[in-house]
Amino acid sequence: MARTTGPPVYGETGLAPDHLTDLASRIEPTGDRSPIPVRTPITDDEIGTVPSCTAADVERVAERARAAQSSWAETPIETRAAVLERFGDLVSDRRTELLDIVQLETGKARHHALEEVLDVPLTCSYYAANGPAILADADRSGAIPFVADASVTYDPVGVVGVISPWNYPLTLAMTDAVPALLAGNAVVCKPDERTPFIALALASLLEEAGLPDGLFQVVTGDGPTVGSALIDAVEYVAFTGGTETGRTVAEQAGRNLIGCSLELGGKNPMVVLEDADVETAARGAVKGAFTNAGQLCLAPERIYVHEDRYEPFLDAFVGATRKLSLGLEFAYGPDVGSLIDGDHLELVEAYVEGAVDDGASLLSGGRHRPDVGPFCYEPTILTDVDPDSRIACEETFGPVVSVYPVAETSEAIERANDTPYGLNASVWTEDRARGRRVADEIDCGTVCINDPYTVGWAAVDAPMGGFGDSGLGRRHGPEGLRRYVDARTIATSRIGPFDAPPGVSPGWFAAFMTGLTTLQRRLVRWLP
Repeated sequence: MARTTGPPVYGETGLAPDHLTDLASRIEPTGDRSPIPVRTPITDDEIGTVPSCTAADVERVAERARAAQSSWAETPIETRAAVLERFGDLVSDRRTELLDIVQLETGKARHHALEEVLDVPLTCSYYAANGPAILADADRSGAIPFVADASVTYDPVGVVGVISPWNYPLTLAMTDAVPALLAGNAVVCKPDERTPFIALALASLLEEAGLPDGLFQVVTGDGPTVGSALIDAVEYVAFTGGTETGRTVAEQAGRNLIGCSLELGGKNPMVVLEDADVETAARGAVKGAFTNAGQLCLAPERIYVHEDRYEPFLDAFVGATRKLSLGLEFAYGPDVGSLIDGDHLELVEAYVEGAVDDGASLLSGGRHRPDVGPFCYEPTILTDVDPDSRIACEETFGPVVSVYPVAETSEAIERANDTPYGLNASVWTEDRARGRRVADEIDCGTVCINDPYTVGWAAVDAPMGGFGDSGLGRRHGPEGLRRYVDARTIATSRIGPFDAPPGVSPGWFAAFMTGLTTLQRRLVRWLP
C-alpha cells in the first residue's frame, strides 16, 4: 500500500475552526450544556464541539417544528418541491465545501464522499418532479358502482425524527429528510455525535433555499438520551444504524404507536457464476468491499465464486486490491480512507485476528497502518474462513471480505441466504437473464446484477430496504414518500345509508345484496 500525504486538515476550501463553531451555533439548547468534542479520524485531533442536548431540548425543538409544520402542510406541494429543488442545486454548487466537511468528519476518500454529494440533488429532483403525482388525491372504486364512490387523500404525519449514522452522514440524513419535507412534514435530525457538522451545514443550505424557519432542525447528543427523547417527541422516526439499536427504536416506536422505517445491518453476499467475466467481477468486488473503507451497509462481505472461476477471480481480486492506495488527502488521489475511530479499528482488527486464529488464510491486507493515519486499515481478503465463525456470520463493517468456492449455483444461493440479514446482494454473469433468475432466489431487499450496489441505490424510483434483521420499511421511490403520510379515505353514498329502505323486508334486501355482490365479484374478475 502506498502512503499518501495531503494538504492541511481543513481541506480545499480552507475550512476554519470558526466556521464549524458558527455551524454549531445553530443549535440553541435551553441553558448551558456540556460540549461534545468532535474529532477528525484524519489526525484524531479535536475540530470543534457541539452541545450535549437533553430531553428537554429535544421537546422544545419538536414543539417549534410542530408550530412551523402546520403552515408548511398548507403550502402547495409544487411550492415545497421548488424549495427542495433549489436545495439540490445548492448542494451541487457548494459541493467542494461539503466534500471537505464530510472528509474531515469521516476520513473517507474524496471520491467516496462525492457519492454522497451527488446523491442528494438526484433525490431532490426525483421527489420534486414525481412527488406531486404520488401524493395527489386519487379516486378508488366505491362499494357499489354508480351508487357509491371513494377517494384517497394524503396528510403529512406531522414531525419526523431522522436519526442518521456516521458512515454516510450527508446522504443518509437527506435521503430520509427530503421526502419528509416534500410531504409537508417538519424534520428534526439527530446526527451521530461523531459527524454533526455536515448536518448543520445542510440545515444552513435548506434555509438558504427558502425552507421556512423551524422546519428542519438539528439536535446533538448521545443516542440513549437524545435519540430516545426524539422518538417520544415525533410522529414518525426514520433510523439508519445497527440492528440491535434498531430493535430498541422499533420497540419504542411501537409503544408510542408511531410509524418507523429502519435500515439496519447486513452481511451481504456477492455471487460470481461460472460464466462471469472475472476481471469485471474483481473490479466490482474492489468497489463494493472497500468503498468508504468497507463502512457501508451495502458492501459485500461474503463472496461465493463458482469453482471454475475461483482461482482466476482470486488472482484478479487480490492483484487489484494490492494496487489500492491508502491515504487521507482532500483531493481525488487515494483509493481508500480511514476507519471512523479507534474503537472501530479495534473491532475490525479483532474480527480479522480471530478469523486467522481459526484457520483462515490472509491473502491481502490485514494490517493497521498508523503511518498513513491513526485509524487506517488495509483492504483485507480472507479465504478458508470457517462458515460458522464470527467473521462469517456477523457484520464486520470494515475493509474485510471473505471469498469461498462453490460447486453449483444452487449452493451459492443457499449459502447467500444462510443469514438472518437481507439488505443487498449482487450477481455476476454475462447472461443477464440468468442473473435475474438467480436474483429472484436471493432473499435481499435489493439485488444488483454486474454491479455491487450503485445501480440499486441510484435507482431512486425503486424502493430500497432490507429483509429480516436488515430492517423495516423502504426509502426511495413512491414507497419512500408515502411512509411520511397518513392516507384518508372519503367514501360517499348517493342513496343514503346502505340498509334496507323503509317498507322492504330484511330478507328480501339480504337476497338482493347477495345477488348484487355476486355480480360485482364476477365483473371484477372479467373486466380488465
